[in-house]
Amino acid sequence: MRILLAGIVPAVSGLVVIAYSQGGRPKTFDTLVEQNARTMIDQGRQTFRFDTFGDEAFWGDTLKLHQAIAGAKLGGVGSGVSPATALAVGLKVDVDALPASLRDDLAHSKVNLDDPSTTLALLKLNSVVGVTGIFGTDGQLKSMGIQCALCHSTVDDSFAPGIGSRLDGWPNRDLNVGAIVALAPDLTVVTNLLGVDDATARTVLKSWGPGKFDASLFIDGKAFRPDGKTAATLIPPAYGLAGVNLGTWTGFGSTTYWNAFVANLEMHGKGTFYDPRLDDVQKFPIAVKAGSGNVSNSPDLITPKLAALHFYQLAIPAPTSPEAGNAFNFPAIRGKDVFNGKARCARCHVPPLFTEPGYNVHTADEIGIDDFQAKRSPTGSYRTAPLKGLFAHQKGGFYHDGRFPTIRAVVDHYDAFLKTGLTEEEKADLVAYLRTL
Repeated sequence: MRILLAGIVPAVSGLVVIAYSQGGRPKTFDTLVEQNARTMIDQGRQTFRFDTFGDEAFWGDTLKLHQAIAGAKLGGVGSGVSPATALAVGLKVDVDALPASLRDDLAHSKVNLDDPSTTLALLKLNSVVGVTGIFGTDGQLKSMGIQCALCHSTVDDSFAPGIGSRLDGWPNRDLNVGAIVALAPDLTVVTNLLGVDDATARTVLKSWGPGKFDASLFIDGKAFRPDGKTAATLIPPAYGLAGVNLGTWTGFGSTTYWNAFVANLEMHGKGTFYDPRLDDVQKFPIAVKAGSGNVSNSPDLITPKLAALHFYQLAIPAPTSPEAGNAFNFPAIRGKDVFNGKARCARCHVPPLFTEPGYNVHTADEIGIDDFQAKRSPTGSYRTAPLKGLFAHQKGGFYHDGRFPTIRAVVDHYDAFLKTGLTEEEKADLVAYLRTL
């Protein structure tokens, strides 16, 4: 046997080297892995930032949202959307996509930010984060599409509020998705799907508010909570997800599952999606009506992009808190002990992932809240949200719906629910520690 293996191994090794050779220069396996990683990140970044997956057929051709953006004077309808209006509803501008001359004009207030034609100029430069304008040969805006970056990127405001360098993975908690969609001249496809009139559809969309989106509306038709508040949930961070199992508030699926779900069912791109859980007519009547549990398009513009998109997202690190690493932040140092000990936070938010390794979900009863949103998911549960980069998504509040306005409010909730008996000093120390993650 040793003789036989001795003869086979060199031969196989030789075949591997030949198969991986390029230009007569053999590459090691590690080199191939590293090159693949760079390629996947580059392709995934491109997809995350710029790929519409063919969804312009929905946002432009069907909803005609581009007409509302352009305005009647520029071939559309209505007054149009100026840069000032776009910034006010949370759209962001990538300053690095602007030519130096335009940056200089903006800095010296030589650009009319109240003119929709300026918005079209920014779209032509591909500088509006998460939005692609499609122009005809006559220069008019003919259609538009959206990307992942619309909701899951922001900018660092380095140039001006809403204008700066991209921060991929950061949730855009300024973005009023519902108000933007409500601008569409034709919501017939939405009203037909939900079985409501135009005015009702627009009322629902406008109820979401900044930083929220209701992905479940288009599978279960529930627009409001029992208490009358919007059923929309906060846009979650898409950074720091490496090692994290489930990537949605209610544990619907992994990050790559959610990419496929959103690209096909929410962005309305042209791809393939399969989830027989959505065929439950009692739980998901709108999904059954739309055939959302089994979607197929040819050509498939989504599935070939999912692997690299996932790879890029997993490569986005959680941002480092400006309060981290301070050796003299004694409250935070004490708060770490509270986190790992008396407060019992680490039982679920296991360091350094700060969520559970494995199946990271809990029932509403386990965390002391109502189960409305949980019941909209096949899991009937809530995910243990990762805590890294917590400081960077405080706007809009905490938990899936922002019900707790501050970190301290979350601490107070668990202190009361778990009966941990934290003192005021311990609560303050715990908050200080959480702000460093």
